[in-house]
Amino acid sequence: MRPPSFVCIVADDLGHADLGCTGARDDASPALDALARDGLLFTDAYANSPVCSPTRFALMTGRYQYRYRGGAEEPIGSRARGDASLGLPPACPTVPALLRAAGYDTALVGKWHLGYPPHFGPLSSGYGTFFGTMGGGIDYFSHRDRRGVHDLYEGHAPTAATGYATDLFTARAVDFVERSKASARPFLLSVHYTAPHWPWEAREDEAESRRIGDAIYHHDGGSLATYRAMVRQMDEGIGAIVDALARAGRASDTLVLFTSDNGGERWSDTWPFVGGKMDLLEGGIRVPLIARWPGVIAPGGTSGALAMTMDLAATMLACAGVHAAPAAPLDGIDLSSAFRAPAAAPPRELFWRMKHRGQRAVRSGTWKYLLQDGHEFLFDLARDPRERANLATRAPSVLAALRERYDAWAATMPPVPGDAAVHLVHGPGDLATPT
Repeated sequence: MRPPSFVCIVADDLGHADLGCTGARDDASPALDALARDGLLFTDAYANSPVCSPTRFALMTGRYQYRYRGGAEEPIGSRARGDASLGLPPACPTVPALLRAAGYDTALVGKWHLGYPPHFGPLSSGYGTFFGTMGGGIDYFSHRDRRGVHDLYEGHAPTAATGYATDLFTARAVDFVERSKASARPFLLSVHYTAPHWPWEAREDEAESRRIGDAIYHHDGGSLATYRAMVRQMDEGIGAIVDALARAGRASDTLVLFTSDNGGERWSDTWPFVGGKMDLLEGGIRVPLIARWPGVIAPGGTSGALAMTMDLAATMLACAGVHAAPAAPLDGIDLSSAFRAPAAAPPRELFWRMKHRGQRAVRSGTWKYLLQDGHEFLFDLARDPRERANLATRAPSVLAALRERYDAWAATMPPVPGDAAVHLVHGPGDLATPT
């Protein structure tokens, strides 16, 4: 029996409630909603970080991003071009590298954001083919980054391909799936859209892109309508990829995963959560997660199991029967038990840290510990998903226990480069309400 194939789709800066299946207030995502109806929706899924490239370290390795120097950047910026330390080391075991060694075809379409050539790149970390952007956000039509540098690559060489970036990525992904019909080999296809990351440009906004030119990353443009169009056009692309799997006869043996690299930004909908990108509040780290695998995952299910980006790596490796490298044991867990029993939610704790605002967080059961700007918070997310009722003084023993759990976990991680000690602000009335 052929091992399963994988299509791992990642949106960029998507808000938790930007999809119909997670609470959108309009018909935003028919293809993704259908994917959820045909599969399993995780209600308590998290990104490894509230910002782009750290989460991608976790996705690629199945480990906490803090284990890698580049994972401490929030995020890796375009100024890192030529830097030999800020990126995913080619020697690091990755999901595509491990699967490729096991006989898989591997391809990345879309956003890499884990360091620049010649020191780093997708082809150096296990992908057989790559078409996309090396850095963070690009203009969707000129394909330039925020410094005006062209950033669209075929392999590790720049390409002059023209068109709307979202559609270009979709077309390449569909082509890969269709060509897989003639192959007996399983595959990993990573589709990392830049949508709906700024600049906020939908398919119809090419004239606006040309008008703004080099100022594209400095203007205060966009609109809610444009943002929703970007989400819808990404959703159309995902629908095309799913349709291609069916045409190629690969749907039944392919696990399709969808998530976002972090929470939403300016135009996103994160309801009922507060906060957004760069925050360890729920709006910055709670993300959609959908899994579809016909014949394995029963349709229409939901799971309240705690899940994190790094679990996708562990899950794909487990489903493929591929072991992690002994020198790089996984921090993520295999989620396939939830595929079989969605109601099962084994006890687990998740941890985060951010240099930005000195943030720390722990999720344990329904409890969440948060440190932000020196203030400590304790929330019961089952009763207070908006993180408005700070229970730190009402449940001091829980606060202390979770603080200790964080400290114990942090002791297993490398220190944050250049990070200063966090000084807690104590005393009633000193605890600020997060915004």
